[in-house]
Amino acid sequence: MAKITASVFTSHVPAIGAAIDLGKTAEPYWQPLFAGYEFSKQWMKDNPPDVIFLVFNDHATAFSQEMIPTFAIACADQFKPADEGWGPRPVPVVKGHPDLASHIAQSVIQDDFDLTIVNKMDVDHGLTVPLSLMCGQPAADKFEWPCPVIPFAVNVVQYPVPSGRRCYNLGKAIARAVESYDQPLNVHIWGTGGMSHQLQGPRAGLINREWDNAFLDQLIADPAELAGRPHIDYVREAGSEGIELVMWLIARGAMSDQPPKVRHRFYHVPASNTAVGHLILENT
Repeated sequence: MAKITASVFTSHVPAIGAAIDLGKTAEPYWQPLFAGYEFSKQWMKDNPPDVIFLVFNDHATAFSQEMIPTFAIACADQFKPADEGWGPRPVPVVKGHPDLASHIAQSVIQDDFDLTIVNKMDVDHGLTVPLSLMCGQPAADKFEWPCPVIPFAVNVVQYPVPSGRRCYNLGKAIARAVESYDQPLNVHIWGTGGMSHQLQGPRAGLINREWDNAFLDQLIADPAELAGRPHIDYVREAGSEGIELVMWLIARGAMSDQPPKVRHRFYHVPASNTAVGHLILENT
């Protein structure tokens, strides 16, 4: 059967993608951030997954105010980089895994979680920036991402958004679905977005280092308790866009109940106007 062996957590700041695409990663402002992912890129090479289940949020690219699914699983065989207003990022087309994605959709929906099934979707920086950070930048037109990716979009843009508890329990349902798949696949699950940031209003530029690091501590050691935090805590302490962190609870919920092995932890301020957090956890 398939199994989830590791989870990756990372911010997906659009300016990080621009820095990579424009060759600015060695500049003094950016170098400390990218240095924090050197271990991660080597870890990916040493621990290659067969499939990545990548939890992210769309930024009004695939979805709009006309249609806002709470949870959407992408079951197509490929996904093009989206044009977010300045042309698509110069990265490869993302290859999907329709068989596993469809199996997860079937299992999770029968497990009483309502998912929207998406058979055509362009993917924005929320998905491609984490891939670039973990896998490196394309070297040539023939470059491909190292494995298929199943995009899983979560609405954290338009309220009402799902609770942390629901996200955590959804992760457990995804794990059950993966484990019931009848092929011996090594699956990694990624939670992206966050950490503390606010893009508008009087608190624009808010960063809360203490909250962010306490969140990382609890995500590792006591995710069930963390899942009970109400939305207002995220908004008050981490800014209006800090609510993206509930997506990390999906990935954490999909891990074993046993304490995970922490392979890497990194935190950096700032990247644009955002705090960057990053974890790699392995099942034990």
